[in-house]
Amino acid sequence: MDQKKIGRFLKELRKEKDITQEQLAEKIKVSGRTVSRWETGV
Repeated sequence: MDQKKIGRFLKELRKEKDITQEQLAEKIKVSGRTVSRWETGV
């Protein structure tokens, strides 16, 4: 899997759980910006 596919997959899972990037970030102890970067494949 490439970075962008992983990011899309992560975003889909997050949306299914109806949580924001910030909420996910808090749960896994990273910044919201980190989650955003993961989702965009950066």
